[in-house]
Amino acid sequence: MKMSVRGIFLGYFVAVCCQRSFGVIVDSENLNVEVVEFGEALLSCNYKLEKDQSVRLEWKKVALGGGISFVFFQNSLIGDLAPRADMESSSIRIRNLTRGDSGKYRCEVSAPQDKKTFNEITITLNVLVAPSTPECDIPNSAISGSAVELKCREKQGNPASKYRWFKNGLPLDNQIPNARSANVTHKLDKATGTLHFSAVTKHDTGEYFCEASNAIGKPQRCLAKKMQVEDLNWAGIISAVVIVAVLIILCGCGVCYAQRRGYFSGGKSTDRKEGSHMSASQKENDFKHTKSFVI
Repeated sequence: MKMSVRGIFLGYFVAVCCQRSFGVIVDSENLNVEVVEFGEALLSCNYKLEKDQSVRLEWKKVALGGGISFVFFQNSLIGDLAPRADMESSSIRIRNLTRGDSGKYRCEVSAPQDKKTFNEITITLNVLVAPSTPECDIPNSAISGSAVELKCREKQGNPASKYRWFKNGLPLDNQIPNARSANVTHKLDKATGTLHFSAVTKHDTGEYFCEASNAIGKPQRCLAKKMQVEDLNWAGIISAVVIVAVLIILCGCGVCYAQRRGYFSGGKSTDRKEGSHMSASQKENDFKHTKSFVI
C-alpha cells in the first residue's frame, strides 16, 4: 500500500516537472462560466513559463456561428467588449453581460524562449436569460369532437423555457380529470408549448393562458383568451341544405317555363325575319338588274 502511494506521488512529481520543463502552461479556474444577463463574469486565464520572459497574450472570441474576432490584441481590449471589460493580469472581467456575449473565448499565450512556445485554453461563457412574454395562439371557437391545438412560444429565454397551460386560472396539470369537468384527451408538449386536444367537448370551454419559465427570473404569461366549444348544429345544416335544394329546383322550373314560352328565342325569330326580308329584297333587286340587262 505504501509503495503504491509513493509511486503515485513520484509519477505526479515527474509529470509536473516534465510538463514545466516542456514549455508554457496555460490553465483556468473555470472553463464553463454561467452568468445571468446584465451581471458580470470573470474569464480567468493563468500561465506558467519555463523561463522568465515577455509573452504575447491574446484573447479571441469564437461566436456561436463559428466566426472569430479579437477581444484582446497588442496589449489592448478591442471590439464590442472594450467599453465593458477590464484586464485583470491575464484574465478578463466583463460587466453588463448580454445574450450576445455568449460563446467560446480562447486565451492564447506565446513564449518564444520556452521549448513549447505556444499554448491556449478555451472558456465557454453562457449568459442566462429570463423568458420573455410568450405569444399564444388560442382559437375563439371550436366544434365539439374536433381536434384543436393551442400554441405557446417565446424565443428569448436561455436555457429554453418550459411551458404550462392554465384554464380558468388553474393549471391543467393539477386538475383531476373526470367525465364531466375535464377532458382526458389533452396532451401538453412542455418543450414546444403546444396543448393538443384530440376531441374537444363543451366542458373544454373556458379562458386559457400559457406560462413560460426557465428558472431565470420570473415566469411570464400571455393574456387569457376564451375558447368557446359548441355542438354541431345538425338541424341548421339540414335546413340550409333543404332551402338551397328548393331554390335550385325553383330556378330550374323557371328556366324551363321561360324556354317553353319562347322568351329565350325572341331575338332569334326577329333575326330570322330580318334575314328573310333582306333575302327577298336582294332577290328583287337581282331580278330588276337581270331584266334591264336583257332589254
